[in-house]
Amino acid sequence: MKNKKLLVITSLICLLPMLVGAALYSRLPETIATHFDLQGNPDGWSSRAFAVFGLPGILLAVNLLLPFMLQADPKRRNMSGALINITIWTIPVLSLLCSGLTLGYALGYDTRIDKVLPVLMGLLFILIGNYLPKTKQSYTMGIKLPWTLASEENWNRTHRLAGFLWVLGGVYFIVMSFIGWSLIAFLIPLAVMVLIPAVYSYLLYRKGI
Repeated sequence: MKNKKLLVITSLICLLPMLVGAALYSRLPETIATHFDLQGNPDGWSSRAFAVFGLPGILLAVNLLLPFMLQADPKRRNMSGALINITIWTIPVLSLLCSGLTLGYALGYDTRIDKVLPVLMGLLFILIGNYLPKTKQSYTMGIKLPWTLASEENWNRTHRLAGFLWVLGGVYFIVMSFIGWSLIAFLIPLAVMVLIPAVYSYLLYRKGI
C-alpha cells in the first residue's frame, strides 16, 4: 500500500508541469527551446505541445515503469533503500525542474540553466556517491559488471572507490557551474567516474578477487 501511494504521489508530481503548462499555453511561443548547450544557449527546439505535455509525459512513463524494473531484480532484497528513494524522487524532481526551466525560458525569464542543472547534478552525484559503498549486489543498482556480480569482495571494493570518485565528481560539478564549462571539462570527469571503477574492478578480477 505504501509503495502504491508513493507511486501515485510521484506520478502526480510528474503531471504537475502539464497543468502549469496548460494554464500558460496561450502565452507560450509555438516553438520552444528544449535543449541547451553547456553555456545555456538553446540548440534544440520542440513544438509547444511537446514541451508542455511530451517532456513530463516521458518522465511519467519512466516513473510508472520503475517499480516493475525494481521488482524484476532477483537480488532486489539487496538494494539500498536510500538509493531506491533517491532514484524514485529524482524522476518527479526532474519533471518539475526541466519543465519549469524550459517554460520559464520560453516566457523570457533568465533561468540560468547552465548554472542550475550542473549544481543539481553535482548534488545528485554526492548523494549517490555517499550510498554507493553501502549498497549490496544487485542487477539494477550499482556498478553491474561481470566481475562485481561474481564476487562480493570485488563489488564492495569497487563501490568504495566509486563512491569516493562520485562525491569528488559532484563537488567538481558544483564548483565548475560557477566557473564555466567546456565540453572537455564536462566529459572528462564523467569518464573518470565511470571508467576508473570499471578498470579497478577488472584488475581485482585478474588478481582473483
